[in-house]
Amino acid sequence: MEMKVVLIAALLGLFSLCTAQLDGNDCTKASAQSCGECIQVGEKCGWCTLEAFLKQGESKSTRCDEIEALIKKGCPDKSIENPRGTVSINQNKPVTNRKKDVAEKLKPDQITQIQPQKLTLDLRAGEPQKFSLKFKRAEDYPIDLYYLMDLSFSMKDDLENVKNLGTDLMREMQTITSDFRIGFGSFVEKTVMPYISTTPAKLLNPCTSDQNCTSPFSYKNVLSLTADGQKFNSLVSRQHISGNLDSPEGGFDAIMQVAVCGDQIGWRNVTRLLVFSTDAGFHFAGDGKLGGIVLPNDGKCHLTDNMYTMSHYYDYPSIAHLVQKLSDNNIQTIFAVTEEFQPVYKELKNLIPKSAVGTLSANSSNVIKLIIDAYNSLSSEVILENTKLPEGVSISYVSHCKNGVSETGDNGRKCSNISIGDEVSFDIAVTATGCPSQGKSETIKIKPLGFNEEVTIVLNFICECACHKDGIPNSPECHFGNGTLECGACRCNEGRIGRVCECSKDDVRTEDLDANCRMDNGTDICSNNGDCICGTCECKKRDNPEERYEGKFCECDNFNCDRSNNKLCGGHGRCECRKCICEANYTGSACDCSMDTQSCVASNGQICNGRGTCECGVCKCTDQKFQGPTCEICPTCPGVCTEHKSCVQCRAFGTGELKDKCDQECQYFNLKMVDNKEDLPQPNSQAYLTHCKERDANDCWFFFTYATKNETAEVYVVKDPECPAGPDIIPIVAGLVAGIVLIGLALLLIWKLLMIIHDRREFAKFEKEKMNAKWDAQENPIYKSPINKFQNPSYGRKGGAL
Repeated sequence: MEMKVVLIAALLGLFSLCTAQLDGNDCTKASAQSCGECIQVGEKCGWCTLEAFLKQGESKSTRCDEIEALIKKGCPDKSIENPRGTVSINQNKPVTNRKKDVAEKLKPDQITQIQPQKLTLDLRAGEPQKFSLKFKRAEDYPIDLYYLMDLSFSMKDDLENVKNLGTDLMREMQTITSDFRIGFGSFVEKTVMPYISTTPAKLLNPCTSDQNCTSPFSYKNVLSLTADGQKFNSLVSRQHISGNLDSPEGGFDAIMQVAVCGDQIGWRNVTRLLVFSTDAGFHFAGDGKLGGIVLPNDGKCHLTDNMYTMSHYYDYPSIAHLVQKLSDNNIQTIFAVTEEFQPVYKELKNLIPKSAVGTLSANSSNVIKLIIDAYNSLSSEVILENTKLPEGVSISYVSHCKNGVSETGDNGRKCSNISIGDEVSFDIAVTATGCPSQGKSETIKIKPLGFNEEVTIVLNFICECACHKDGIPNSPECHFGNGTLECGACRCNEGRIGRVCECSKDDVRTEDLDANCRMDNGTDICSNNGDCICGTCECKKRDNPEERYEGKFCECDNFNCDRSNNKLCGGHGRCECRKCICEANYTGSACDCSMDTQSCVASNGQICNGRGTCECGVCKCTDQKFQGPTCEICPTCPGVCTEHKSCVQCRAFGTGELKDKCDQECQYFNLKMVDNKEDLPQPNSQAYLTHCKERDANDCWFFFTYATKNETAEVYVVKDPECPAGPDIIPIVAGLVAGIVLIGLALLLIWKLLMIIHDRREFAKFEKEKMNAKWDAQENPIYKSPINKFQNPSYGRKGGAL
């Protein structure tokens, strides 16, 4: 039992602590010493610039609070600094409605697929700034496709099918775009051991003696991007396969060079596709150590005469490095690989945004269909990404895709199944949690992956209030110029302290300061409710921002006044220096005594029914027989009607118990006779009425109304009582006789019916027994023959002795 009590007490204490913490707010807890510090705490915080705002004992940080709290404390709305963030659109070209069959063709830089293009955000700490981006896939958008092929020996039959790829792919792509260019590059492996054989003969021909192979190489740009499909076929047909020793290939080196060597490859600011065709795996960062290569890939272009010349010097790039360079250069990758290596490249696809994997047939005969399908898959999805955000800045996305589908979180960055001409939108919110150390503007960019367009966003941070620029350096208000007067408060110079910078940290002793903070030469510093700062008490803050200490020695507070009904000052006053200041019509130490008598008015309009006094809005009944909130309840008293019945009878009809004493005891009311009940008065606001119906000694009902008005009693009586008529004997007797006769006939019929039923049952029983009897028809069972037969015992003997 004791353990339960301790546990309950602990839970109650924890609840009280949590409640106290919830009562506080971030604005007051921050102890901001300037307007700039205050507005960086959160979007709800404001700073009061009114110079006379602070009360004695309050610190500068009291100026920082929620807006409503500042207004309640007496700060005018016009004196509150509360800057808000803004969104400005600087460039807003509408998205392009381009048609493929229109004669006039637009240049790639004249096509707009995302809107707006440039914005400026003014960010206030904690306040999200929201804007919308619109994206629309343009029809007939130009495409650059670079075909990067593995030319190791195992791809020999694939090379034959790729030789006509240029014209065939050109013809297929005409259904998608009229502006298509294609390029070609090849790769094998790093030209060092153990990736290739470095013997002179193998360097000339890495294949067997009966195969004519070209010398091994890392990466070669065979054909920069061109619109001439025949040229593609011509150059590719001259290519020869090569060879290497290990199974994984050096494809990552080639992808890196294709991504960063934009000038040599000929990339335009259009849709960029890289088709990576191989039947093997890949080397990645760290594998170069096998060949003695330890320098990490630098991510730069090293093409000389269209050949990668630094493969022996730099290691393979990492996957993350490739992802960065492909994204920076808006290149979408299509991995065309054989069935055997599908699982490997599908895992790689999950790491590289805007990439696809297609299954390459054994001889690459399906490469065109693979490219078309992969392009349709990639182009039907829009994924937004942003550059690195400044410290303390966050961004969130909400997508609004086709068919009214909306997503948040990571899915809020993308929309799928977008066809040409479809328009989708994204709601974006940017929030800052504070100010950068220098408060300088920052720029971030948002772009759809795989597209060359981007949105530029300039971020300006609101680090100071508008009143900051009007500050007066070395103001006389700040103790002879020891601080800057800004936003209604002193911002002290280095080494100065105090509300008006009146003290130096080095020139005053603690003992001297503390003496000024003791009330009446007592021992408590600032009444134990504050800190002595430069000889002046700065009162502590409460977790509840509505509660505060104040006074020169923090001796006053606004929460230790008397309470009533668990409310401070009964909810009808305010607490000032531990005393209740009551509202009008309330008095008492806890403002719990109402001076309004309205709650004491009885139903007859009298205060406490004339049987008590009204104190603090509550009736105190002086007649002990009466009780209730208005002294109207009398459990031992007869009702109004019963109380006045005898007097009404004697005065109106000359009957009743008091008919002999009527003149002495029943003259306390005015009697008025009316013809019928409808003439009795009805209730109104000026009189208290009671309608009565009473029975006299002759069982007659008489009706009257007892009314009080201005302490005068009036009784209205209906002239004629209602007496019940006597009974009609003949019908009653006739009814009784008829009832008895009918009941007798009914009983007789019932008896007769029962007898008939009984007789029928007996007859049926007799018939049944008769049928069951089995007598012999030739012999009477009770017949007895009259003939007796006797025999002489000696008859028939043959003689004997005589």
